[in-house]
Amino acid sequence: MQNFKMELRVGNKYRLGRKIGSGSFGDIYLGTDIVTKKEVAIKLECKRTRHPQLHIESKFYKLMQGGVGIPKIKWCGSEGDYNVMVMELLGPSLEDLFNFCSRRFSLKTVLILADQLITRIEDIHYRNFIHRDIKPDNFLMGLGKRGNIVYIIDFGLAKKYKDPHNNQHIPYRENKNLTGTARYASINTHLGIEQSRRDDLESLGYVLMYFNRGSLPWQGLKAATKRQKYERISEKKLSTPFDELCKNHPIEFQQYLKYCRRLRFEERPDYAYLRQLFRMLFHRQGFTYDFVYDWNMLKFGALPATCQTGVADRAIRAAAHTKKQEPDTTTGAGAVGHPSTAVAAIWEGRPTPRTRRQPSGDTGRFSVEITLIYKLLTLRQSVRVSCRVVSLAGRGCRFIDIFDTRFYDDLDCVISI
Repeated sequence: MQNFKMELRVGNKYRLGRKIGSGSFGDIYLGTDIVTKKEVAIKLECKRTRHPQLHIESKFYKLMQGGVGIPKIKWCGSEGDYNVMVMELLGPSLEDLFNFCSRRFSLKTVLILADQLITRIEDIHYRNFIHRDIKPDNFLMGLGKRGNIVYIIDFGLAKKYKDPHNNQHIPYRENKNLTGTARYASINTHLGIEQSRRDDLESLGYVLMYFNRGSLPWQGLKAATKRQKYERISEKKLSTPFDELCKNHPIEFQQYLKYCRRLRFEERPDYAYLRQLFRMLFHRQGFTYDFVYDWNMLKFGALPATCQTGVADRAIRAAAHTKKQEPDTTTGAGAVGHPSTAVAAIWEGRPTPRTRRQPSGDTGRFSVEITLIYKLLTLRQSVRVSCRVVSLAGRGCRFIDIFDTRFYDDLDCVISI
């Protein structure tokens, strides 16, 4: 970052802020549009890196622009010794939210997510690409009005599987190295078979069961080397039948995985069938498509009985476009760690700046103690954060919000930590 010490600007339009993530091929910074003052994510990659990835990744994003759940690219280019990509700032990853929800999602949340995730993968396949690294870290929630939309990120391992000009599918090959994350990799990927559309969907099946179960049977296996660990994961995955993996969970998840395993290498998946499989289960359970996820429904015993929860508005901003290093990951692109920590705040309505600083007589006032265990991924340890809401303004629905402790200027209530 030596070239940016004097002038922290990118593309003559964005101001470079603090670092919020890092990886073997790039660093991610919080940025600000100098004109609009809106926050963005800025990804930097040193030009001298042995295997530049950012330019290739930016091409994938540009090809995907316009699709629902695809981050918007605001600027790409070079500054000094760095390749730069400026993107819209997104919220937390599904892995972050999974940890926030005590590592278990309700069936309703899993099914709402499944519907969107199948569609995101279908959209990528429609554009003749496969993702090849489907995992919770690579799905981020939007912010604000788009807070209920799931975004797919990280095309560092994506590959074109079909030539759009002649409709020619890539050839079947064997003896391929494992590309992606071993925990969620398809069985064929473990066997060294070239990946195709079926593998993205099978990986998604493992992600959904991860959300249902809290963990997968092949997690936590010990081995002397990475290669041996991947072999152990492969052996455990091959020896775990789908009925055992999905035991005590709706049969639709087993049907989903079995369907993916039956697909031929070049076969086009029936995405509509897979969505309908889960939609029918959703309706049989009597759920409502209100897009209220588990992280929106966090409840604390100290709250009054009349308190209702709403949609988290800003979410964990620090998680934007970052990936957590996993022990069973092998990729062509580096993984990055999540920075900072987060606390939870509750307030009533949306106070104005005036009432925020000087609460008026009709401002609702009460105090509530919140204790949240949040894993500090950068320190690899758990910390206990105590947050106290000492004044709240406005009336109406109270919200639960998750925010990074760095963003004190954005607080809508007075917090003492």
